[in-house]
Amino acid sequence: MSEELAIRVRGLTRCFGSLVAVDSVDLDIPRARISGFLGPNGSGKSTTIRMLCGLLTPTRGEARVLGLRVPEDAEKLRRKIGYMTQRFSLYEDLSVRENLEFMGEIYCIPRRSLRDRIEALLADFQLDDRPDQRAGTLSGGQRQRLALAVATLHEPELLFLDEPTSAVDPQSRRDFWETLFALCDAGTTVLVSTHFMDEAERCHELAILDRGRLVARGSPARLIDDVDAAVVEIECDASRRAHEVLSRRREVQSVAQLGLRLHALVDRSLSRPDEWVRAELAREGLGGSARVVRANLEDVFVAATREVEAAV
Repeated sequence: MSEELAIRVRGLTRCFGSLVAVDSVDLDIPRARISGFLGPNGSGKSTTIRMLCGLLTPTRGEARVLGLRVPEDAEKLRRKIGYMTQRFSLYEDLSVRENLEFMGEIYCIPRRSLRDRIEALLADFQLDDRPDQRAGTLSGGQRQRLALAVATLHEPELLFLDEPTSAVDPQSRRDFWETLFALCDAGTTVLVSTHFMDEAERCHELAILDRGRLVARGSPARLIDDVDAAVVEIECDASRRAHEVLSRRREVQSVAQLGLRLHALVDRSLSRPDEWVRAELAREGLGGSARVVRANLEDVFVAATREVEAAV
């Protein structure tokens, strides 16, 4: 039996004048999963999310979100979704509780139910020790928790998170993701955009966007297994010189330095890429070791976006 979908997109495109911000995206997102958009700034992540929320009209293509057409059914959809932007967008002069109460009135939550719901959220998001503190004086992690509390106040079926952890510390990011998994276990579908590789690895499904195009999709593990390159790790005393040498070879897709090591993506057509790398370095009078290692998501992203560059 096919998996029930929260989002189904076909040919979704958005143009701003001559700029194609999102280019013919096809995407299926299952319910009760955490799905991620991975890509650099300007890749089309935020524009896609805004179209799926009904905040931006597509230039062409079609999208169904929770069975509703967008943007035609945007008003019906807004009561079923939560949306957390990458910038803190709540009222800084209102207290934590007042922000929750105000949004509860917008969602027409009955007063008695709203009071109970707010108390539960204050406890769940560790804000019960500061309900009367003004939102503008909260730390980055506290603001993030408040924003997520507001986004989930009306218990949405689908939660959109647009780079929600871009301005918080590592521990707050870790705690935030634990909350997302708890929401997912309770049946909420989550779509989160990020440019952090460690966050992308936490997603059940991942879509990589670059220059508005969907360049790869699948679980993080499958994307890593299917990367179209051999990954060679190199240790060399003259690492910068080795970097220059390998970067000039057409068989090498990319070279990155990680401390004292180099990480190279090499064409799969080479039967022994590690031996080839050692031979190329030796030809330039450079010694060192080279071994084939398992790819990571950064390798996947580099390989996928390189294909787009070659096609442009």
